[in-house]
Amino acid sequence: MSQTAQTVREDGVIASVSGPVVTARDLDARMNDVVYVGHEGLMGEVIEIEGDITTVQVYEETSGISPGEPVENTGEPLTVDLGPGLLDTIYDGVQRPLDILEDKMGSPYLDRGVDAPGIELDKQWEFEPEVEEGDAVEPGDVVGTVEETITIDHKVMVPPDYEGGEVVEINSGSYTVEETVVALDSGEEIKMRQEWPVREARPTVEKKTPRTPLVSGQRILDGLFPIAKGGTAAIPGPFGSGKTVTQHQLAKYADADIIIYVGCGERGNEMTEVIDDFPELEDPSTGNPLMARTSLIANTSNMPVAARESCVYTGITIAEFYRDMGYDVALMADSTSRWAEAMREISSRLEEMPGEEGYPAYLAARLAQFYERAGYFENINGTEGSVSAIGAVSPPGGDFSEPVTQNTLRIVKTFWALDADLAERRHFPSINWNESYSLYREQLDPWFQEEVAEDWPEVRQWAIDVLDEETELQEIVQLVGKDALPEDQQLTLEVARYLREAYLQQNAFHPVDTYCPPEKTYLMLTTIKTLNDEAFDALDAGVPIEEIIDIDAAPDINRIGVQEDYEEYVDDLKSRITDQLRNLY
Repeated sequence: MSQTAQTVREDGVIASVSGPVVTARDLDARMNDVVYVGHEGLMGEVIEIEGDITTVQVYEETSGISPGEPVENTGEPLTVDLGPGLLDTIYDGVQRPLDILEDKMGSPYLDRGVDAPGIELDKQWEFEPEVEEGDAVEPGDVVGTVEETITIDHKVMVPPDYEGGEVVEINSGSYTVEETVVALDSGEEIKMRQEWPVREARPTVEKKTPRTPLVSGQRILDGLFPIAKGGTAAIPGPFGSGKTVTQHQLAKYADADIIIYVGCGERGNEMTEVIDDFPELEDPSTGNPLMARTSLIANTSNMPVAARESCVYTGITIAEFYRDMGYDVALMADSTSRWAEAMREISSRLEEMPGEEGYPAYLAARLAQFYERAGYFENINGTEGSVSAIGAVSPPGGDFSEPVTQNTLRIVKTFWALDADLAERRHFPSINWNESYSLYREQLDPWFQEEVAEDWPEVRQWAIDVLDEETELQEIVQLVGKDALPEDQQLTLEVARYLREAYLQQNAFHPVDTYCPPEKTYLMLTTIKTLNDEAFDALDAGVPIEEIIDIDAAPDINRIGVQEDYEEYVDDLKSRITDQLRNLY
């Protein structure tokens, strides 16, 4: 958000200060107007009006602000700057570019009240027109392109709130985002920069059923619990269970065109890891730096609490802007629990009636409003694009019955439940396959059947059935021991062990195993299924269980993940497993 040269309306004065909540008297304002508070001009937003008292949530630290200081109203809602320059940038929760502010201050420690436009206003961009004089354009239509980064072409569009008309003037060449590149006969001038209120969804024609998976390269997600492009997912888990690493893996390897990563109230060292890693990482699909398709919003736990409340809206508005260009966007919010805690703090300072565990009664509605803006859409310019929203949830003590987790579960269609017990056993990603689910499986199966293998759904269902059976058998094993089971059930436990160790575990820090394409995911499952089928044939032929599980080839299944030439390796391994087991009878 950058309020540049706004017309300031009538001033009010501060009546009281309570943390991030400030009340002002005699301020001429509307709901959601942006105001500047105190002599230092701290940015805030109107959240309540009662008589001549206006309540403001301030996006900066308010210590030292006192009653009687002025409050200035801009008359505008909280907006974000949209245009070339959003990618390869790090913002705070209200879209102030942190690297530019650091240069401005000459220090990594920012003073209060400093501001800068969300995109550079004086940088020249090479504009290539895609319309000609006399062409009729409507809201949302693309009038030209700009090479924003080495990876992404930025499409300059007619703003959705324009009327449109006939092109009477068009300019090509180098221009700033403030200069007119296309003029219409209606008198409207199209620039590369737009502004959009963060709490208002950008318009679309239709929300469609998503049919394409967001391929992440994480075996357990792509294979068992896939998310669609335009889908919603939640990753709840206790401290130390791997939420952030899972989010990082998705941000690095998901096959979206654009990544928006919102660090919402998380620890600074986790955000530092993203900021350090991403510029060094190579985008696996293009070979270019990963930051060339990424925008980071860093609103860490030591930053003002009110800015957390706005940072997810800032992120989703930027995501919608690129969706309008026809791109597939993946938004990572880490974590929505911290966002909810910010709402709880502000709600309590407003003395609102608390709901469950002190959260405001409108918690579910706010979560739904956020996730509802995700989806696969037909845009107003005829293109199709998607926003996939993946939110981490940090339930206190790993208690999934708490309000944020429960309300999120009612909204999202994919649930990746992280398990502290798995994390303690060093099983990563620590996604509990018994509690997790995806409601996108059936609508994505045709894509997997066409692109990967015709029997993809059957192989996946086989793996799920084996893991389910193992869960039931483990209860018996704990009572009577493994040796007391019939041989066929002992063999099922052995096959399930390979599913857990070779397939469900994945090393995020291994150069090869960190990313597993769907084809490799499928071949790993079919290799374990080959072991299963041949082993049961041998068992039926009377071979003792000890000899079956003792074959040399079986342990090599655990090495498939780290093989670069996995196809040749898998073909050889399947042959060896088959030969060794058939030689036993």
